[in-house]
Amino acid sequence: MNDTDRLAVKTMTLLDLTNLAGDCDSEAVGRLCGRAVTPYGKVAAVCLWPRFVEEAKRHLDGTGVKVATVANFPQGGDDVRAATGEVVSGYASGADEVDIVIPYRRLMSGDETAVHRLVAEAVARRPKGRRLKAILETGELASPDLIAKASRIAIAEGADFIKTSTGKTKVSATYEAVKIMLGEIRVADRPVGIKPSGGIKTLQDAIAYYDLARNAMGIRWVKPATFRFGASGLLDDVLAHLDGASAPRQDAAY
Repeated sequence: MNDTDRLAVKTMTLLDLTNLAGDCDSEAVGRLCGRAVTPYGKVAAVCLWPRFVEEAKRHLDGTGVKVATVANFPQGGDDVRAATGEVVSGYASGADEVDIVIPYRRLMSGDETAVHRLVAEAVARRPKGRRLKAILETGELASPDLIAKASRIAIAEGADFIKTSTGKTKVSATYEAVKIMLGEIRVADRPVGIKPSGGIKTLQDAIAYYDLARNAMGIRWVKPATFRFGASGLLDDVLAHLDGASAPRQDAAY
């Protein structure tokens, strides 16, 4: 096994295999969960709409693959009570992790209060042993200053991970945004993870983000507890590489 093969296997173990497509149904959930354990190992988690959490938990029982869901997604509204209710519901249905979109438009307008409140309320309702990931929507924030500010707020209010994107906007994860986020994580006073998400389709894309994190935080830091990829089609390219195939196996839907 060469270095690229080892990175392919590593990438798979860091993957939140995702289907947040509008037409996702029970059949699609079964297919997604069936792909989560491969001959080369398993993904870190599957990420699905809240209504599919219990079904995914049944499919993945005993595999060690976590189930993640989303809240305040994808709009990033500023109704803290409604968003917090979605977080509570997600955990109650059995989700190991909830990815919540911050009210990024309010931050863009100069109002930080809603972001502080939403993340703080979500963290307060996170059961022990579960994770909360704050989605910053960095492609919409765009400005390095805003990306850094959103990162600092989410970290200060207790988010376990900061995540780039919903994958539903024109610009998703970028190297520049991830560099900024890693910079804020590096100076944080506690461990915080990062999840580049959206638009990461190939093994080479993933390796580039892996290298960013390794160079910023050290190779031992790049593990599922602190680093994830959010993607739908990335597993196809990883498996194609490991199988020695030249074409992906099937289409996947974010």
